[in-house]
Amino acid sequence: MTARKTTTARKRPAKKCTDCKGTGETTETVRVGSARKHRDTSDRQSALCLACFGTGHATN
Repeated sequence: MTARKTTTARKRPAKKCTDCKGTGETTETVRVGSARKHRDTSDRQSALCLACFGTGHATN
């Protein structure tokens, strides 16, 4: 009896997250002031992508 041949399944490449474009980080505008009079500044800060939780891969 001959040995049974098995094939390995190909892994699909993970899709990149559309919100952060695969980097895992997004940029947010810095806001200053009180709750009623907050204003946006020209400064930006990096934040963790909430759609993929920083992995860079699409969840769905």
